[in-house]
Amino acid sequence: MHETLDGYRKYFNQIVGFFVVEDHILHTTQGLVNRAYIDELWEMALSKTVAALRTHSSYCSDPNLVLDLKNLIVLFADTLQVYGFPVNQLFDMLLEIRDQYSETLLKKWSGIFRNILDSDNYSPIPVTSEEMYKKVIGQFPFQDTELEKQPFPKKFPFSEFVPKVYNQIKEFIYACLKFSEDLHLSSTEVDDMIRKSTNLLLTRTLSNSLQNVIKRKNIGLTEVTLLLLEAVK
Repeated sequence: MHETLDGYRKYFNQIVGFFVVEDHILHTTQGLVNRAYIDELWEMALSKTVAALRTHSSYCSDPNLVLDLKNLIVLFADTLQVYGFPVNQLFDMLLEIRDQYSETLLKKWSGIFRNILDSDNYSPIPVTSEEMYKKVIGQFPFQDTELEKQPFPKKFPFSEFVPKVYNQIKEFIYACLKFSEDLHLSSTEVDDMIRKSTNLLLTRTLSNSLQNVIKRKNIGLTEVTLLLLEAVK
């Protein structure tokens, strides 16, 4: 089930179909089923569903699949909630899956950072026109009055990896925000989630990538310091 989204979708559809039919029987017949019976069935089904999802979702290494799974679980929970079934356990489980999603993102961005750093020449970015200058600061909000006054051609005091990593940090934050949608979280809870994940990205993933490239390529700390200062603003 953990390998494809279709496996999860089929699993949820079968459960929803069963309980929708049971609910229909409850409201259209006399004496065949009662509410207590259906609630007991749902409690057992919910417990097994949560256990199965915990097990199978733990094998997901693709953040896109984890995100799609989260959206399916939300749809599954919202659908059954309409029929009066309690679904708090499902949303509690989604908070656990959120941590797993964050870990899959960190692994993905570790590879992204590694590729960016490995392909960089660690030379200042040269610009020969106002158009080129604006393009760079459009990617990375760098401000330097002295540099602005200099005539063309001129150079930024950092290489290509700085704006590239800066933009990837923003992409990481956007990816984290996607998971928080429809989870009925407060803005404070969302902010805390983003802050925690971004701190891990900077202090663990990016830091390790920078340390590795410094060791391999014997570059200085000037650009590293600039990047970290700008990234945490």
